[in-house]
Amino acid sequence: MIGIIDYGMGNLFSVSKALERLNVPYFISEKAEELMKADGLILPGVGSFKDAMERLNQTGLSAMIKEFVEMGQPFLGICLGMQLLFEGSKENGETIGLGLLTGYVEKFPGITADGGRYKVPHMGWNQLEWTQASSILRQVEEDYAYFVHSYYVDRMDQDVLLAKCRYDVEVPAVVGRGKLFGMQFHPEKSGRLGMTLLRNFTELTRERVTTG
Repeated sequence: MIGIIDYGMGNLFSVSKALERLNVPYFISEKAEELMKADGLILPGVGSFKDAMERLNQTGLSAMIKEFVEMGQPFLGICLGMQLLFEGSKENGETIGLGLLTGYVEKFPGITADGGRYKVPHMGWNQLEWTQASSILRQVEEDYAYFVHSYYVDRMDQDVLLAKCRYDVEVPAVVGRGKLFGMQFHPEKSGRLGMTLLRNFTELTRERVTTG
């Protein structure tokens, strides 16, 4: 069963409805001891990096997430939830992240190299490009995904970059190492592509149940 982490900053409804469409059992909890019993965890997120980390730290969920990932169990961060996996962010001042992946979260500059301006946030559909093979991308063709964000991951380890898109700068769209994954876009709002990605993640949790 998949646990959805409730820390007051995630779109729990849309993620849970997507899992229901996939006929995947899940539960929503804010309690670390309950979430540790899950076969896989999803960390959704919208809002401020700083506020999110404060809530995760105050509730003990940060330590739980790190332990869960270090045990090699399937974990997926979505949108802000992906950004929290990295070392830190400059949003509302320097904030330390979970540090599970190398990289820093920066704001889109909104100005191109030649002085032109573009809209921030990055909002709407953008085409993904695969950068390497991964179990999370299995049977998924390159297509468009739905993004809503003003910050993106920069200076990251390219070994964990699985898919990208461009919004003036290169935007890491899917990252992964082992069974730890992050998606900058909202898979639950990204049509067939997003649902297949979520299905692939749930299959990893089932593999753990079968072999664990």
